[in-house]
Amino acid sequence: MSDFSTLVDRYIATWNETDAAARAAAVAELWAEDGGYTDPMAAVRGHDAIAAVIAGAQGMFPGFVFSRGEVLDGHHDIVRFTWHLAPEGAAEPVVVGFDVAALDADGRIRDVHGFLDKVPAM
Repeated sequence: MSDFSTLVDRYIATWNETDAAARAAAVAELWAEDGGYTDPMAAVRGHDAIAAVIAGAQGMFPGFVFSRGEVLDGHHDIVRFTWHLAPEGAAEPVVVGFDVAALDADGRIRDVHGFLDKVPAM
């Protein structure tokens, strides 16, 4: 479980990385070359596209930070976890999500399937 915990911590840190070059490097290190990311608003494949989705989320919620939620569970090459998005220091998250990541033989992310459990009313 500690490997999954470390992976999820790195994943969350990547979503919080605001420097484009550092974010691109983190994505390249974490995801397999042909890795993918799918959620209700995006379905992309490849490092550049994944980094662009992360930049887009940061643009939608400037100054907000991602943090790990309460759920973290995994087996074989699959890990599921919840995450929160909120302004720094907020008592309650504005967005809550649930992601499932499948890993390749090297322990890099092959695919992430994301679900949004709580989103702000627009």
